[in-house]
Amino acid sequence: QVQLVESGGGLVQAGGSLRLSCAPSGSIFDFMDMGWYRQAPGKQRELVAAITRGGSTNYADSVKGRFTISRDNSKKTVYLQLSGLKPEDTAVYYCNVNRIEYVTTQIWGQGTQVTVSS
Repeated sequence: QVQLVESGGGLVQAGGSLRLSCAPSGSIFDFMDMGWYRQAPGKQRELVAAITRGGSTNYADSVKGRFTISRDNSKKTVYLQLSGLKPEDTAVYYCNVNRIEYVTTQIWGQGTQVTVSS
């Protein structure tokens, strides 16, 4: 079973930056389509950004131009660079694997808290 290890959350002032990392266990990282979701208190979990195994990306409108998702296949890690942070970005951020090669799946990390103070 693939496990996702996340890191990089924390407390930051508005306008600041953070970088989240997610490293899946196992050796099949190259075949994974992955994403970052977030869930704020009292709200539904929402997609923030996604990246395919080929490197194609898509973003929620609310983070376009501020967040960047990337992957380093040599380090078997996916990143989410958060810049220009706003208080409304405060949430628990979850790493997700939604496809491994041609198989659809849903694997979640434990989540990492991002808090943006005004």
